[in-house]
Amino acid sequence: MLADVELQLSVMATHLIEIRPAGMRAARNIGAARSVCGFTRQQLASRMTALGRPGSHLVANRIERARRRCEIDDRVTVAAALGVSPLALLLPSLEVDSATAVPNGVREGV
Repeated sequence: MLADVELQLSVMATHLIEIRPAGMRAARNIGAARSVCGFTRQQLASRMTALGRPGSHLVANRIERARRRCEIDDRVTVAAALGVSPLALLLPSLEVDSATAVPNGVREGV
């Protein structure tokens, strides 16, 4: 039984996650929005955790670099943390208005 678990884990570890075009756009847009907001990846991860989706700066880094899929729950939480629409993260060209984006990491209630 243990050998089966070890084999399954090793197969899973070598399986590459394919990030499709919409996922690549979301990754780029998340990085752009985070930059406009002036957040570090650690700050973004802290805000995601405060919103109920625990994560670390490594999770934020992997999402931005398209090394991890950004599931819909992640995307909605990231969007809320950044003060943008989840739909905006999927659009071909994200235009974040610095006046409406979360200013300098300060947002009431988060």
